[in-house]
Amino acid sequence: MRRFVDSDGLRLTVPGGEFANAALEATFRAERFVESCRHARVLFMTTAGFSLLCVLIAILGSLTPSAQLAATGAGVLALCVSVSSLFVLDRVHKPQTLEWLFVAWQWGVAIAATIYVYAHDTRSLFLVLLLPTLLYLAARVSFILCLIGGLGTSLLLLLAYQGFYGLLGGHLDVAFTLLLLNVALAISVSHTNRMRRLQWASAQAERRTHQRLRESEGQLEAAFQAVPLPLTVTSLADGRVMKYNDATLRFYGGPAATLSSLRADDIYVDPSRREVLEAQLEACGHVTDFQLSLNVASGAVRDVIVAAAPMTMADEPCLVSVLVDVTERTAVEQKVRYAAHHDSLTGLPNRAAFQDSLHEALDTRRPDQGVCLLLVDLDGLKDANDSLGHDAGDAVLCEIARRLEGLAGEGARVARLGGDEFVILLQARDALRRGQRLAHAIVSDLRRPFFHARHQLSTRVSVGVASCPEHDSTYRELMKAADLALYAAKQQGRNRYVVYANDMRQAVQSRLSLLRAMTDALAQDEIEPYYQPKISLATGNLEGFEALVRWRRDKNTVLSPASFEMALNHPEMAVLINERMVQKVTRDVSEWISAGYQCGRIAINLSAAQFTQRDLAASLLGQFRNGGVDPANFDVEITETVFLGRDIVHVRATLHALRMMGVGVSFDDFGTGYASLVHLKQLPIDVIKIDRGFVKDIERDPFDTAIVRAVVDLARDLRLGVIAEGVETTGQARFLKDCGCEIAQGFLFYRPMAAGDVVNLLKRENETTALSRRTMFA
Repeated sequence: MRRFVDSDGLRLTVPGGEFANAALEATFRAERFVESCRHARVLFMTTAGFSLLCVLIAILGSLTPSAQLAATGAGVLALCVSVSSLFVLDRVHKPQTLEWLFVAWQWGVAIAATIYVYAHDTRSLFLVLLLPTLLYLAARVSFILCLIGGLGTSLLLLLAYQGFYGLLGGHLDVAFTLLLLNVALAISVSHTNRMRRLQWASAQAERRTHQRLRESEGQLEAAFQAVPLPLTVTSLADGRVMKYNDATLRFYGGPAATLSSLRADDIYVDPSRREVLEAQLEACGHVTDFQLSLNVASGAVRDVIVAAAPMTMADEPCLVSVLVDVTERTAVEQKVRYAAHHDSLTGLPNRAAFQDSLHEALDTRRPDQGVCLLLVDLDGLKDANDSLGHDAGDAVLCEIARRLEGLAGEGARVARLGGDEFVILLQARDALRRGQRLAHAIVSDLRRPFFHARHQLSTRVSVGVASCPEHDSTYRELMKAADLALYAAKQQGRNRYVVYANDMRQAVQSRLSLLRAMTDALAQDEIEPYYQPKISLATGNLEGFEALVRWRRDKNTVLSPASFEMALNHPEMAVLINERMVQKVTRDVSEWISAGYQCGRIAINLSAAQFTQRDLAASLLGQFRNGGVDPANFDVEITETVFLGRDIVHVRATLHALRMMGVGVSFDDFGTGYASLVHLKQLPIDVIKIDRGFVKDIERDPFDTAIVRAVVDLARDLRLGVIAEGVETTGQARFLKDCGCEIAQGFLFYRPMAAGDVVNLLKRENETTALSRRTMFA
């Protein structure tokens, strides 16, 4: 059978108008099964009633006995068919079974009608024409069965009707009428089938559309509620909360009824932020990364980032927003930002924050305004750390920070640059004058001790002062000027403040040039020891040598320490120079001893910088052993600068370790410091060396004479050896000998000499040379 496709793409058969797809047709019939059963029930009951009426008419009518009998039989048969169909209908559960029930009923009624027509008169023509119409329109069967039933019924009725008059009665018009009627009814049924199926298909499509819409709405609602981030829909007109998800309810923390009655202004910490949001929304059409703070039900404030876009809901302009709670992240960021710009120990701004502050101050400085920097460096922090532990050092730093903030006052910015260095930034019309007053107050106030863990702590500070525009106007140069002033304060003895001066820069340039030259000198092995003999005043014998550093610039130029004193005061450079000296002295002594010379004890000067090494004693003893020389062949000479700003316990331990291995300890430049007697008591000293400043005028200055006598008497009472430096005249030697001084060194005997000259001296040294020296100052 041909098929066609309707406008909606459904394939229907021609001419039946049924679904070409058997499964789809079966679905159609199945969905209409209940309605078809109801229709069948009505049809069967109507037929039964009509059949009963026909029986009554036949009985009560004025028919011939034979016609009455036929009419009554036809009515009873139709009644039985209809009642039986009703009985069977209650047991029908499938569309196919119902269809065959319709067919059975149709043919039963057709047979009954045929009998009635055959036995009746010409008035049966109405039934001949009516019954096919009824069967076509009333029976719910497939088009083929409907067409077969209709044509079959018409043929039976036509035969019965023609048989009444005779087949050759000339009533071809009735047959033609029935044929036209069947054609028209078939077309009508086909059209009806098509329309019913199209309507059903349309209804199905609409149902599916509604179902999908409901599913989509359900999925959308489920997705809306399942989003883990708070989602809200608010009215653009008044900020009313129109819709929200579960995450919003959890975020807000209050009951749903309360949240539904809120407006945006009720939960904004700053209601004006909504105006800003709406302005950005109007300008860009959407908003992202918009930060604001919201009040929640508990009264807490939460920081959120909002992304929002406009929409329409129930014909009302709305704003759909998603919130990201960044309260914890904001807190962490604030902590990180604070940590990045503040010192963790003191809470002061750190170097990075101070750099920003100084840049800002210089960039925004008015012509009538000055900027002053004070670099503050602690002088006693290491003592606290070494003697009492780092807890004490931290306490010192915190106390200094507190005092500096108090002294600086409002408007000034105090920062810790790192370690034991602080900085203060002042901005004022008279910034330099205020900075000087503040520096003086800092130096005075920070001398005051304080207590920590039952220990009294104190510190001293050095302060460098520089200002803009007096000294410079750029960040780098201003910081450099303050640093140069701080360096000058330290060089001048610490515990003071110094204001930057232009000549400081030249001094630093000279210092840097010297350090570079000294680095080259070490690389080219230009540093070497010179040896100055030490002579016994009692016997005239050679007692040993003092190793003195020299810089051989070239073959004919040898520089004394006075030419590179700044390098000897530089911590790192001094250590390198002294290490090179110890190596070379150890090598020279080893060669002299191996050659059989008696060179006595060799004194090596230790700088203050070397005592910053915690393993100084082990390092020196290791170098002696590596050179194959007994440590008992050496003395170490120290000055009071070794103790300044250092842990006396560490110095004492280092000297004890050396002394236990046979190394002697000499206290050089004795009498020139402020606490020499204290150090004699604290340290393992073997020899006191009288400074050349006291020896120079010993023959004519009563003051120097008294000091030298006192030192010699003190050494004798303490059972210490005495060496006098700078002896240049015979009178000085005689006086020292008469006072009881044991050993002397100076130009009277020998000038410092190179290692090769020492060998020549040792070759000449004998009893005769000793006697001649003894005779010189006898």
